[in-house]
Amino acid sequence: MITITVWRSDSQYRGFSFEGHADYLPYGEDIVCAAVSALALNAVNSIEAFADEDYEFETSDDGGYLKAVFPNGANAKTSLLMDSLVLGIRSIRQEYGNEYINLTFKEV
Repeated sequence: MITITVWRSDSQYRGFSFEGHADYLPYGEDIVCAAVSALALNAVNSIEAFADEDYEFETSDDGGYLKAVFPNGANAKTSLLMDSLVLGIRSIRQEYGNEYINLTFKEV
């Protein structure tokens, strides 16, 4: 299961993390994992390219972990990109099922 955590404070995004693998299909064929990974990487790349955001980023070597933190809170462009990320994750979860993706929001 992919565990996705989105941190917010007073409705402002503070960061997110993705951890684990969907295990929908075997490695190399897992379309759920590939779709979620594409959304996560696109969000990070878009924040870098378009949002002029101060953020901290880390990943694991095995590809099963990604984390981005906005120490000063997300600016307007990053918030829009985060809304898009969350929409995409919810759509994939609705299509393939809650047993592959766990999305939680935590107030920090």
